[in-house]
Amino acid sequence: MIMKNVKAVAFDCDGVMFDTAQANRFYYSHILQHFSRPAVTDKQFAFVHMHTVDESMAYLFPDETTLAAAYEFRKSMDYKQYLGYFTIEPHLVSLLEKLRPQIKTTIATNRTDTMDRLLAEFNLDGYFDLVVTSSDVVRPKPHPEVLLKILNYFDLEPYQTIYIGDSQVDEMAARSAAIPLVAFRNRELSADYHIDTLKEVEELLNL
Repeated sequence: MIMKNVKAVAFDCDGVMFDTAQANRFYYSHILQHFSRPAVTDKQFAFVHMHTVDESMAYLFPDETTLAAAYEFRKSMDYKQYLGYFTIEPHLVSLLEKLRPQIKTTIATNRTDTMDRLLAEFNLDGYFDLVVTSSDVVRPKPHPEVLLKILNYFDLEPYQTIYIGDSQVDEMAARSAAIPLVAFRNRELSADYHIDTLKEVEELLNL
């Protein structure tokens, strides 16, 4: 099926633009182990991989005193050491080049202060017309604010945008914003379309 009238494509970051599973596991395990706690479990990973760093830290360190210490330790960490564990999706750049400039390209992510560093590391800074992180909104995903911000910025109707996401919080945000969801490698999500590679977006939009 070919979608028509799409004016903007919004991407989630983790699990869509990049495979960040290993990096995120190492990152949060490093923090936990600094406080003599076991590495991230599968249950913990499922949470931190979808949520903001603030929500993830509070989830991993429910005690306020330890949480404050964990935040201080996090500030001392060099995020560059984890970038080597990121894998960029192979069709991302070619898709962005085909979309622009006719179709706006945006990011809607629950990442915060690491997003700019990540884009710079992979030479992607100039490929997006708007980047919205959880730092730019009051309520992160699953609330739709990140997506509503994109609609407002470009003065678009929901049907003129698609959101490529891979998690339950992406599904919930897209549904609340009434934006069609393209589920990436997750057949368990309720979505308008399911894809396994970003190459399929080119076919979906007839690029």
